[in-house]
Amino acid sequence: MNEELKGEVTRGARALVVYPQMRGRGDLDTGARLEEAKGLALAIGLEVADAIAIPIREPRAGTLFGEGQIQNIGVACELNEAELVVVDGSLSAIQQRNLEEKLKRKVIDRTGLILEIFGERAATAEGRLQVELAHLDYQAGRLVRSWTHLERQRGGFGFLGGPGETQIEADRRMIRDRMAKIRRELEQVRRTRGLHRERREKAPWPIVALVGYTNAGKSTLFNRLTGADVMAQDLLFATLDPTMRAIRLPGVEKAILSDTVGFISDLPTQLVAAFRATLEEVTAADVIVHVRDIANPDTESQKRQVLEVLSGLGVLTGDEESDEDRLAIPIVEVWNKWDLLGTAHAAELREAIAHREGETIVPLSAMTGMDCDGLLEAVGSKLTEDSKLYTFIIPAADGQRIAFLHARGDVVSEEDAGEGAGGPQLRLQVRLTGRELGRFSAL
Repeated sequence: MNEELKGEVTRGARALVVYPQMRGRGDLDTGARLEEAKGLALAIGLEVADAIAIPIREPRAGTLFGEGQIQNIGVACELNEAELVVVDGSLSAIQQRNLEEKLKRKVIDRTGLILEIFGERAATAEGRLQVELAHLDYQAGRLVRSWTHLERQRGGFGFLGGPGETQIEADRRMIRDRMAKIRRELEQVRRTRGLHRERREKAPWPIVALVGYTNAGKSTLFNRLTGADVMAQDLLFATLDPTMRAIRLPGVEKAILSDTVGFISDLPTQLVAAFRATLEEVTAADVIVHVRDIANPDTESQKRQVLEVLSGLGVLTGDEESDEDRLAIPIVEVWNKWDLLGTAHAAELREAIAHREGETIVPLSAMTGMDCDGLLEAVGSKLTEDSKLYTFIIPAADGQRIAFLHARGDVVSEEDAGEGAGGPQLRLQVRLTGRELGRFSAL
């Protein structure tokens, strides 16, 4: 390997972003995909010198690109003084090695770049375990054959290097052993999270989960509604670990709002599996708030990406996107960044909302606070819309069940019901949803 490749690639390095444009792809359009790729590079502190799309008719097994295309990439690197090439697609170990030899520069693919971001941002012990597992899975086939030029001490499990533990010399058996150990630890984490989730389901507070494409404004909205200070920046994957805070809603004394990791097109398969436990938090929600960046020209494609992930989690069922009954969990759609729209565009979208029957859509600006109260009202309505009136006679000493009814339901009346076998009793008339009735019955 060329000596030039043995140096460190650090934050601030100039990078050329290359998007291999495949025929028949159904994700974001080329312009949006290039912008997203640039955002990924910026999120890890790289300086994007230029971003280009290269049409690929027949992928080459050894290099992905044709010889002429590789020469064009090399010329672009020289013109832009780029020391790093970011390929916005998946590369095999052989393709990555061959491209590095031909371009005389370090090459990172989309998977490696996203892993780098996740490795830097994961804050909890679970998040770090999940990232390390994903990274080990990714590099298992690359250490021996294609990463010989990186035989040095490195920190953590990222690609940008630094002092720390040795990863490159580890053989495959060591990687497999480490992956097995991490999976055991994550399984314990999942069991613990499951127990916590069961306790939350029995606790007297509904859960509202914020989901959406990365950088849609979920954390900004979370901070606006809760007064928290969760990291909210104009960066992809600013939030990786779920955060929860209590909020008040109309008709609901208290609810738990959960901020989740952002979704993205072509999320590496290693991370889809590794972050399963994090995303499973969504399945425990009573209402899902889907936050969309309505000012983004590719907002519809981003919505489809989110719905695909939700479908994989079992939140959506059935085949038709338009069927309201395919929602296993009620969804409120937030059209965020309304303040960035022009007057004419905003008027068109309000007209579109008026014709979207059977859907709950709230236009707002998390940045300015515009109509955030309307979102709270919409979520409160979702939590109580299918409620029915029930009468319960409960021992006055049963504080847990009484507290549950007050917090999760709408108590219409509460009166003395006389003495029972266990002492004084109360008669409560309460409006409850079917889901809350099931949770109450399990207490």
